[in-house]
Amino acid sequence: MPHKAEARPLGRRLIWFAVLWLGGVGAVTVISFGLRLWLAPK
Repeated sequence: MPHKAEARPLGRRLIWFAVLWLGGVGAVTVISFGLRLWLAPK
């Protein structure tokens, strides 16, 4: 029973990788900035 996996184009996979990576980096940046403002001495 042959299983044919439909491979997506490399460009689309790289775009998805970049979007998800930037989303993760952006989320960490926003959280760290919020914590910095919250915990900063007033």
